[in-house]
Amino acid sequence: MCDSYAEVKKEQAEKMNSILKTSMELTQNSLTMVTKLSTILNSLNIPGLNIDTTGFERKLLSNDGPEWMGHAERRLFQAKPTDLKPNVVVAKDGSGKYDTITKALAEVPPKSPNRFIIHIKAGTYKEQVLLPKEMTNVMFIGDGPTKTIITNDLNCIRDHPLKTFGTVTVGVDGAGFMARDIGFENTAGPPGHQAVAFRATCDMVIMFNCHFNGYQDTLYAHKQKQFYRDCLISGTVDFIFGDAASVFQNCLIIARKPGENQNNMITAHGRKFPYTHSAIVLQNCTISGAPDYLPVKDKSKTYLGRPWKALARTIIMQSNIDDIITPEGYSPMVGTVGVDTGYFVEFQNRGPGAKTEGRVKWPAIKTIDINEAKKWTPGVFLETETDKWISQTGTLCYPDMVPGV
Repeated sequence: MCDSYAEVKKEQAEKMNSILKTSMELTQNSLTMVTKLSTILNSLNIPGLNIDTTGFERKLLSNDGPEWMGHAERRLFQAKPTDLKPNVVVAKDGSGKYDTITKALAEVPPKSPNRFIIHIKAGTYKEQVLLPKEMTNVMFIGDGPTKTIITNDLNCIRDHPLKTFGTVTVGVDGAGFMARDIGFENTAGPPGHQAVAFRATCDMVIMFNCHFNGYQDTLYAHKQKQFYRDCLISGTVDFIFGDAASVFQNCLIIARKPGENQNNMITAHGRKFPYTHSAIVLQNCTISGAPDYLPVKDKSKTYLGRPWKALARTIIMQSNIDDIITPEGYSPMVGTVGVDTGYFVEFQNRGPGAKTEGRVKWPAIKTIDINEAKKWTPGVFLETETDKWISQTGTLCYPDMVPGV
């Protein structure tokens, strides 16, 4: 969570409001979402990125799930938490069975094929939450991403010899993990360097209406297939990184004020091997700057990304990009690693930062057509004809190109 924002000037608030209205616009039944976001952004008289998106419409579009899907499974991403029957409730006020998330995890049956739901009521939970491989098909449901917050400040500087992997506030290794309406944060700040708010090292991850707030290395999409929808991710250096096959759809991506002599890098993909089915895909997202970053954006530049490993792949498509992005767009990480062998694509983006004329002239910068772009949509990149694992949960998802943008 952004904990050092100054009071935002009126014109900055109006600009942020306009950006969100443009890029987060969905078709059909998303007007409620935009209205809710706009109202909250207009206030901006509270510290941090307290953009409560709990008011999103969760009514499915006609093509957002097969007709045969069970009603109970569909409801997980649509019903109010109070209308669901969780397996266990966590609450700081004593109204739940446990007052910490870690205690509740002790009830999760190992390697279960059934969904295990943990309702985490409003409150700030300062703990490190770890779900090992045996904890499969767990779902966290909060009361809103600015109301239910899991926080910590573990980092690679203060907590040396702790490595990036170990700095997580929440780390998930069990397949089938899902979460909605929760905030994940690491408050270490720029001096802490690597400090992860959320890491997923598992398959079939779905995160809906969640906030991931940190600085360097905020969100570690480590491995396998992951889908993020209607989320907010904020940070500074490499704040969306990893080697997962990850799609971020309709998300708000916010560059924060970095440390002295630092530049912001939004993405850092870590693909090393040609047989690895992985990439970072940003589809119909908003890329903008936090209020504390905008005054220093000419000094501390923001890049769309850099190659962490030689075969890094990053696709940014159908997104609204604000004028915070430096014209070069991309920066190397270590020497020329990935400059020749990576894959960086921008397709059908909009906004002042979407102009590609000044981009770096790397062999890794590619130009694609609509047929190639469709290969990176959730329905093709993450799902197969026989495995519609996203659709089966009932979460909102455009499996193809997002219409009307």
